Formats: sequence, C-alpha cells, structure tokens
Amino acid sequence: MLHQALPLLKAAFDRGINTWDTANVYSNGLSETLIGRALRKYQIPRRKVVLISKVGRVMADDGGEKDVVAFMAPLAARSKDLVNTYGLSRKSIFHQVQESLTRLGTDYLDVIMIHRYDPQTPPEETMRALHDLVTMGKVHYIGASSMWAHELATLNLIAERNGWHKIVCMENHYNLLYREEEREMNRYCRQNDIALLPWAPLASGHLACPYDVYGQSPRTADDSENPRFSYGKSIEDREIITRVATVAIRRGWTMTEVALAWLNKRVTAPVIGFTSVKRIEEALMARGKRLSPEEEAYLEEPYRAKEIEGHC
Repeated sequence: MLHQALPLLKAAFDRGINTWDTANVYSNGLSETLIGRALRKYQIPRRKVVLISKVGRVMADDGGEKDVVAFMAPLAARSKDLVNTYGLSRKSIFHQVQESLTRLGTDYLDVIMIHRYDPQTPPEETMRALHDLVTMGKVHYIGASSMWAHELATLNLIAERNGWHKIVCMENHYNLLYREEEREMNRYCRQNDIALLPWAPLASGHLACPYDVYGQSPRTADDSENPRFSYGKSIEDREIITRVATVAIRRGWTMTEVALAWLNKRVTAPVIGFTSVKRIEEALMARGKRLSPEEEAYLEEPYRAKEIEGHC
C-alpha cells in the first residue's frame, strides 16, 4: 500500500482536499514522512496545505512502521530511552514537535493537537508549552483529540486565565453508530466556537456497506478480524446500517453519502480516510447534500447509549 500513498495524496490535493491530518505515532512516524515526500515530489506549495499533527503518544525507537499501542505506555515509562519522548510535558512536547517537523520537511505546523489528555502532567505546563510554540512560529494553532469535555474546558480555562493561546479545534469520535459526544463535548465546542473535526465518520467503514458485506474488502478485513471498536455488533447498530442503506437506495446515493450528509450538518468537517481515488470521490459527493428531518429521525431512532470508546 505504501507505493499508492503518494499518488492518493496528490489526487486528494487536486480535488481540493488541502487539509491533511496525521500524527507522530501513525505507522510510527511513516505517515508524516510520506506527507513530506508528497509535498516535495509534486512540488505542492507549503502555503496551500494545512498540516495537522499530534503529540502525546508513545513511539517505538526501533525504526519500525507499527503503531505503539496505548497499553505499552507503562512499559515506556520504565524505559530510559523512551521516558521523556511522549506525554505532554514541556520537554516531551518540544521534542515531539521538532521530530514531526523534521519528518514532514517543514518549519511549521498549522495545527498541533493533544492526542489524548495527559493526567501525569500539570495542565498549566502543557498549555504554556503549546502557547510558546505558537509564539515561536513553529505552530499556528492548538487543537485536541478525544478526551472528556471537562478536560478540554480545564485546558482552555487555564489558557484564558493566563492570556495564552487556546485550543480551537476538537478531533473527537463521532458518527451515526457512536453519538456519545452529543452529551457534552459537541455542545461545549459549539458554545465556545471550537471546530468539530470528528474521526471515524464512517465508523471504520461500517456505514459504507451493508453489515453482512463488511469484512470482505481488503480495507475492512483487518478491522473485522481485529476490531478496535464495537461497531456493527449490536442489533441497534445493524438496524442503523440497514436504514442508511435504505435511504441510499431511495435517494440514489451511496451509503457513504448518506452517512456523511447526516454528519456534515453537525460538524465543521469530518476526518476522512481513504485507500483509493474512488473513495475520495465518494466522500466528496456528499458535499452539499441534505437529508430531510424525517430521514434524519429515521436514521437516529434505533440508537442506544454506549460505553465510551476512543478516549485512550
């Protein structure tokens, strides 16, 4: 798949997708490296793309391409080689950002996100470090990814009290099969003009195909065998997926268009993943599409509250 990544980034850029989301831990740094290569290979002017990356999580130091999963953090804490390379201390943030800039081949990031809240570091230290990166010009804006609403509120309150730059965007877990963010996070962000950039907008592909077909494509086969989330297992989830398919047939749309039409109305912009030009174009076809209030209610009705997923 690696040889396909650069042409896909070029195809996305040519179609107007100029905000690229990554993180230092994605494929242990390889994602950032590939984005940097694409910018150079296709001579894409830096000013024409918005680069988002993240800090906080553990990266392996073996040069491999496999993400380091969350449960390895306790082991990293006991490692003399990794102990100061992750988390949200000032030293760690500065180290991680500089490494990301090197891999991306740029001298600034448009947005740096807190990948997850770090309870081991005083939030004042974290926000001061991020503020300083903005004043230094290495970062333009501060964002955050999945956490509790009170954690985001605490971080921004600290920034406000001290006259520091605040968090301006939240990349959270939100889609038709996972709507727990509607309880607090989405409301807090809307009330405070914080952009919502949800990840997994298609629930790892579950909302893009009938539930009995999921797992048959190369993209979904791995997730089907090693599921990260509980998508598609409950009766309610399967009913929602079936209803997405029903609306798609009635409208003459793809299921992707239906799921994104529902989501786009509620957020600033979704974080879309893709493995082909076809998938890029399917996602773009959802632009400007609107569901009726009756269709929205039809899609939402089967949903039942779930355990929180994605905060760690």
